[in-house]
Amino acid sequence: MTTITNSNFQFPGQLSKYTGKVREVYELEGDLLVMIATDRLSAFDVVMPKGIPYKGQILNQIATKMMTATADIVPNWLEATPDPNVAVGKRCSPFKVEMVIRGYMSGHAAREYKAGRRALCGVPMPEGMLENDAFPEPIITPATKAEEGHDEDISREDIMAQGIVSESDYLQLEKYTRALFQRGTEIARSRDLILVDTKYEFGKTADGTIVLIDEIHTPDSSRYFYAAGYEKRQTKGEQQKQLSKEFVRQWLISNGFRGLEGQEVPKMSDDYIKSVSDRYIELYENIMGESFVKAETLAIAQRIEKNVLDYLAKL
Repeated sequence: MTTITNSNFQFPGQLSKYTGKVREVYELEGDLLVMIATDRLSAFDVVMPKGIPYKGQILNQIATKMMTATADIVPNWLEATPDPNVAVGKRCSPFKVEMVIRGYMSGHAAREYKAGRRALCGVPMPEGMLENDAFPEPIITPATKAEEGHDEDISREDIMAQGIVSESDYLQLEKYTRALFQRGTEIARSRDLILVDTKYEFGKTADGTIVLIDEIHTPDSSRYFYAAGYEKRQTKGEQQKQLSKEFVRQWLISNGFRGLEGQEVPKMSDDYIKSVSDRYIELYENIMGESFVKAETLAIAQRIEKNVLDYLAKL
């Protein structure tokens, strides 16, 4: 099984290329963006040395289908998906914050809570909570969007005080975030899942419209629990059965890696890489409620290039 971990396309009218942790974005004339979802795996804001087969396809297909399912709540940047790993849409100016929303005390929030902190991004967390308990109501805990390295927690007050986002725009981002999380919760419930936490990213178009960008409700940006048995496991103090990238983080932690300076990424065997790929396929099928259809992977880059060029030729 081959993977795509980087690309070097030259599309007609290409102006620039941006490389993120997982996605590569080509800006073309006419404010058009071509976003390639690679098979890179990022954890603790560090890109792992090896790609995960089908991961890019899985993330792209979940994200684009979820954008279609939430377009009535907030407009989004998406215009087409000419290839399983590709999304095409209009360029906009991204807000430099990630809107993280948490319905349950898990992951980063739980680690902070265990360290004795009772507020996250200026938002209080009640006393007496257990890991994976539901918050009385979902809390929004934003993070700055780092070009490199780790994203940082930040309060809504600091976002506005530092002029990162204007007050009127930030209040709209919060409104969209809560509405999207509610829709995501409903979709998850229909699949017998619990949407635990997630993040949304937004941008603004040239005419001032706020739009949803990047990924939405994917296992890289979200955490899901299986609803069946949640209460029983919580009562017994057992770990929840979950669908997210957390299993990779836990494997890294167990192998002495937390993304800290000086730490080396542990070696991932071919068997482990395959197990991660299988787990992502499981995530897709549970989240989307449909079988995953593997795209041809013998020549991924050539496939992507042909499909994008065919699409552009029709514009």
